[in-house]
Amino acid sequence: MLGPVTDLVLTGGKLALPEGLVDDGWLSVSGARISGVGTGTPPPGTTVELDGALVVPGFIDTHCHGGGGGSFSSGDPKEILRAIHAHRGHGTTTLLASLVSEPIRALVNQQAALRELVEEGELAGIHLEGPFIAEARCGAHDPAVLLEPDAAAVDALLRAGHGAVRMVTLAPELTGGVRAVRQLAESGVIAAIGHTDGTEEQIRPAIDAGATVGTHLFNGMRPLHHREPGPIGALLDDERVTVELICDLVHVHPTVLRLAATHAGRGRTLLITDAMSATDAADGRYHLGRLEVDVRDGVATVAETGALAGSTLTMDVAFRNLVRGAGLTVPDAVRATSARPAELLGLAEETGALEAGLAADLVVLDQDLRPLRVLRRGEWV
Repeated sequence: MLGPVTDLVLTGGKLALPEGLVDDGWLSVSGARISGVGTGTPPPGTTVELDGALVVPGFIDTHCHGGGGGSFSSGDPKEILRAIHAHRGHGTTTLLASLVSEPIRALVNQQAALRELVEEGELAGIHLEGPFIAEARCGAHDPAVLLEPDAAAVDALLRAGHGAVRMVTLAPELTGGVRAVRQLAESGVIAAIGHTDGTEEQIRPAIDAGATVGTHLFNGMRPLHHREPGPIGALLDDERVTVELICDLVHVHPTVLRLAATHAGRGRTLLITDAMSATDAADGRYHLGRLEVDVRDGVATVAETGALAGSTLTMDVAFRNLVRGAGLTVPDAVRATSARPAELLGLAEETGALEAGLAADLVVLDQDLRPLRVLRRGEWV
């Protein structure tokens, strides 16, 4: 990274503001904060001419397992930082580190290195995807380590995080599932429903108990059926639930992406990567948790079963895919990659929009919606 920017002024760009797109706008930065946004004559300062490029808020990824050859499960701070910086180069300025299912003791140990990076501001928190998930829908999670969610195990994981655990994905149909959702919600942790084989009748009580996120909707869950809506129908139908979508056009067909995002609307649609260590790295053999994963042409699958094993997606590609592949608008994509995740994480007063006073987190995109430059906390990445 370069050093922090003082009195920088970006001019001549198209700005993706909360109220909509603004042509020929300017945005000023002082230190780590946006100091002003407007049109017309820009204020004095070190000027960067954008020549019509699109400026969007920095991307926020709430579900990511690694990248750049590094895994968040490794426990190695250098490897974890390598993964963070791989995604940061693609515009992700705020990131949750996701851990796959492991025995409780292993998850406690893995949280230690992540917790330090949360305290240093490199990560926004930890997401535990499992081990309280359904074996029938475990995907790239080792079925041998899955558990039913008893209160003591949930409490042990939360205590190990020292406040860094922001979200936990579980299957509410498991014994103790709804009780665990309530326990998480009362602890101020986002309870997410995923890797579930539950029926609609089993999902609804979990939403009533405080679950507010559907983990990678469609993937790792009972399919939608016209006589049994299952988790997909329940999660899409409830206005209290934000739905994650893996927008690589592999996990979910573009038409289905458009249907889901249109129904959920800007207030409830969230794009994620679910990226694993092979992201921004070469094809080959990798590990996701305890399982071996083959990556061919950027598609990751469990070596033994052929099940999809996360993705090699980055948020800039997810943004572009939602617009170019699924046919939604740039403001839709901005909401789904920045504003909505900031709201979900309680960070909307800090980041997620191009507004004066917020962190100077932004991505400059070319006409093909590919990143030209990334600014994080007032520093060029």
